[in-house]
Amino acid sequence: MNELRIIPLPSVAMVRDGDDLVALFLEALLASGITLEHRDLVIVTSKVVSKSEGQVVDFDGTEEHKVALIEGESARILRRRGPLRITETHHGFINANAGIDLSNTEDGTAVLLPKDPDRSARRFRSEIQRRCNVEVAVIITDTFGRVWRVGVTDVAIGSAGVKPILDLRGTTDATGRVLEVTEVAIADEIAGAANLVLGKAEATPFALLRGLDDSYFGDGSIKDDALRRSNEDLFR
Repeated sequence: MNELRIIPLPSVAMVRDGDDLVALFLEALLASGITLEHRDLVIVTSKVVSKSEGQVVDFDGTEEHKVALIEGESARILRRRGPLRITETHHGFINANAGIDLSNTEDGTAVLLPKDPDRSARRFRSEIQRRCNVEVAVIITDTFGRVWRVGVTDVAIGSAGVKPILDLRGTTDATGRVLEVTEVAIADEIAGAANLVLGKAEATPFALLRGLDDSYFGDGSIKDDALRRSNEDLFR
């Protein structure tokens, strides 16, 4: 059984459009006295990715403007209740209010999700590996609610270098019974665990997970592997 360690990496920088996010990560790493190791996994919050990529828009504070932003970021509106919208974003995510964030951002602004989180994760990973000459994986996280469950948790919205899903179908359990439907949401489990050290009100946009089994590393993306297809979904 592997032992996992999750290390928060605080950063004092206020991320803005065009900032070098990898440089900020490496500065946070250095300040924490951590040396990057082969097959570490880097967790990055979506908010700092969005800010560095210019996914921040003006917001006048009105419900009318909020609804307009939500609908502009949505492929479909699944449910409405007052100002709340349950949406399917252009990425294919099912979440509240298209993932638009009004917290920890400057007055008069709103933060949208990254346009292509998997691509952002690939770029972040590639640049870390180029600068540090070490193989890593990257997961970009965001906070989602869950159907029929109270509270929020972090999930993976972008990944690179790690298999988002561990497919156990066809393998056997401890009693020798063949598993027929079991697929484990590895990337989401990592995102949820990392959220325990990232916090919601602290300037901690990065974390490092160390000790992940080598079998979890490999090709894959959230869009291609972790999103349920509509023809497999009983609720849409």
